[in-house]
Amino acid sequence: MSEHQTPLDLVRLRPVDGPVACARPDRLAVASRWFQEHFPGEVLYAVKANPSPWVIDTLYAAGHRWFDVASLPEVELISSRCPEATMAFMHPVKSRRAIASAYHDHGVKIFVLDCEAELQKILQETGYARDLTLVVRLAVSNDGATLPLAGKFGATEAEAPDLIRLARAHAFELGVSFHVGSQCMAPSAYRAAMMEASRLIARAGVTVDIVDVGGGFPSIYPGLTPPPLEDYVKAIEHAFEDMMVLENADLWCEPGRALVAEAVSVLTRVELIKGDAVYMNDGSYGCLFDIVHARWSYPMRVHRANGELSPQTAPFKLYGPTCDSIDSMPGPYELPADLKEGDVIEFGMLGAYGTAMATRFNGFGDVETVTVSDYPWLSLYDQPVLASPQSEPAAEGSVVPFTRLRRRRQRLIKRR
Repeated sequence: MSEHQTPLDLVRLRPVDGPVACARPDRLAVASRWFQEHFPGEVLYAVKANPSPWVIDTLYAAGHRWFDVASLPEVELISSRCPEATMAFMHPVKSRRAIASAYHDHGVKIFVLDCEAELQKILQETGYARDLTLVVRLAVSNDGATLPLAGKFGATEAEAPDLIRLARAHAFELGVSFHVGSQCMAPSAYRAAMMEASRLIARAGVTVDIVDVGGGFPSIYPGLTPPPLEDYVKAIEHAFEDMMVLENADLWCEPGRALVAEAVSVLTRVELIKGDAVYMNDGSYGCLFDIVHARWSYPMRVHRANGELSPQTAPFKLYGPTCDSIDSMPGPYELPADLKEGDVIEFGMLGAYGTAMATRFNGFGDVETVTVSDYPWLSLYDQPVLASPQSEPAAEGSVVPFTRLRRRRQRLIKRR
């Protein structure tokens, strides 16, 4: 990847012929270390949020060793780049081939399920292995989420107790998990979900070794400023103490958005201005998928290679490069009134579900990646990237490894 101090430096250097992802590995390292130092358990990066190799490598260099994978290609990606990683196959519906290859070829022993049929697939394709960690995904309320994810996955209140008991009979270790929805704005949603999980565990009448609170941890977007992340951790810790689980049970989480959102912005060039319509070289079939389909709001700024931008703004609607009419973002978006062809619009906070969502429709979809050093957006993390006292000085531009502060509970007995 080429390196630039700011996106404007790149714009002044050469044309932005296609969308350009501006990577900020230092922001990713800061977020990773915050979770590892503050969350009292295992932190599994949700690879689906951004599977870019530089993201995986940066997290691994920052001390990350646990990964939430949702497909065989994600398993293969982590296996090829992270030799000491622990992978958890957290998609509730997997193909038989994916289960078998993950277990036999890549050493994956953690599998999620939300029904008996999926449990039987896992058992059959692993040869009824006795070293499996089985995690039962529960359906919980998504009332606190900006983007609810309820309905597709999760054992219901009526189904869960029997499924937990059945999984316990085959699991070396047994867990429960849930997802409170994406961009959760209420820390109390985690407590509510954990208390519901506790009631279902009590009804099942078996021991549980792991509580996985899933993802949903938020980032800052225009109009969406969540409470401090510390509030989420406190709510989870307090609820965990009240749950009906083993005293030495483990606590997991699966952040995706909160880890990587701040680490990437995307540059897209204006190809044509037609009245109040702006046509760009990226759109809803590319990195801007969530602007259209999830109605997500992102911070924006405009760069011009030569000359100054007008301080006056005007409302515009945006269109992507494909010939599909739904490749549109009606807005209105307040942009410089003298916006013109060749100007570059930068969309911030696209580290999560930006480049990962780009398609090849209409022959578009190639995204170049460069690194930049600036950070103009609001951040949930304000501490600098610090080296461990035992660390060697890092080379300029590298990610400093550190010794993880662990607060997880010690395992006192061998569990079944």
